Amino acid sequence: MSDFINYGKQWIDEEDIQAVIETLKSDFLTQGPKVKEFEDKICEITGANYCVAVSSGTAALHLAVISLDIEKGKNGITSPNSFMASSNSMIYCGLIPRFADIDKKTYCIDPIRIQEQINESAALIIPVHFAGQPCDMQKIKKIAKENNLFIIEDAAHAIGSKYGDGTSVGNCKYSDLTIFSFHPVKTITTGEGGAITTNNKELYERLLILRNHGITKNNSKFNSNYFRIKFAGPWYHEMQLLGFNYRITDIQASLGTSQLNKLDRFIERRREIVKRYNNSFQDVDWLKIPYERPDVYSAFHLYILQFDFDKLGKSRKKVMEELKNKRIGTQVHYIPVHTQPYYQEKFGYKWGDFPIAERYYQNASSIPLYPRMTDEDVDYVIRSIIKLDE
Repeated sequence: MSDFINYGKQWIDEEDIQAVIETLKSDFLTQGPKVKEFEDKICEITGANYCVAVSSGTAALHLAVISLDIEKGKNGITSPNSFMASSNSMIYCGLIPRFADIDKKTYCIDPIRIQEQINESAALIIPVHFAGQPCDMQKIKKIAKENNLFIIEDAAHAIGSKYGDGTSVGNCKYSDLTIFSFHPVKTITTGEGGAITTNNKELYERLLILRNHGITKNNSKFNSNYFRIKFAGPWYHEMQLLGFNYRITDIQASLGTSQLNKLDRFIERRREIVKRYNNSFQDVDWLKIPYERPDVYSAFHLYILQFDFDKLGKSRKKVMEELKNKRIGTQVHYIPVHTQPYYQEKFGYKWGDFPIAERYYQNASSIPLYPRMTDEDVDYVIRSIIKLDE
């Protein structure tokens, strides 16, 4: 059994290590052929036409919002049940974040609540595929189309997940852009890293420039004075936008490509563990297991139990401490974004604004879920949680 069973953990094997070593011995460490290979692999898996790999999931969100060139002061709508990067990306671009409460079963943003938040300033929806479960994108796309809104899917948790129609998250049939994250606790990892997919060539080309300081070296895209271009040499480039250094390295991309080759296996193992958890916890009267919509396929980035702490007779803090003492790591995903001091002071949000997300948060705890867990690890976690009421 593992020495400590964390709530999430990467799986790096010899194939991954060798892929990185080969890149370290190559002529390129950054922005070379491995980045394009990684991007092409993501397109192959998702079905999207274009992919731009970047330095993090947050960078992906930031660039995705920038690329849409939305007028400052407009509103963007997202879930309060997410890491704050989802809404922060709007603020970076001068937009005002608005939240729509979550569905009480899926914990994803509720399309009905989105509709309630739309006003004349609304311009963007960022639905978050929470814990790997896809949002109801058919309904969300319909709302966006009726109100002329952009959609960026936050699929940081959901590479390998499938929509209700059986197609892969990230194919952008329901959105303008989709972002992914490859932090070590995610389904696959590049250490730190992210990616944006789209089917819009214009957005794709804009993202490529934004990723690299706003610079292009493509002479077909130059727009400076003809005289300067005519006598320019191979060194010549143009900064056409205010961009960022959000590049991913070839080292990271080679690891990512190797990881993507194991994506199906990773998800299969995650779902095996989820099934064992569900079977063990479903009849415990102070626990509520996660709900997966029957028409979707979740990659299960997280396994979140809802505890009835009053019935158990212990606080969440006490439960987490007891499990830690048994070498089991847990986490809370997430503190509702609108309750963070910055959002309350800057935008006037307060506790009580989104009661479903708040009730969910008060009872939520993420327990260990990652492919490298052994059956012995899983059984130990199950026994330890069930014995909490002793």
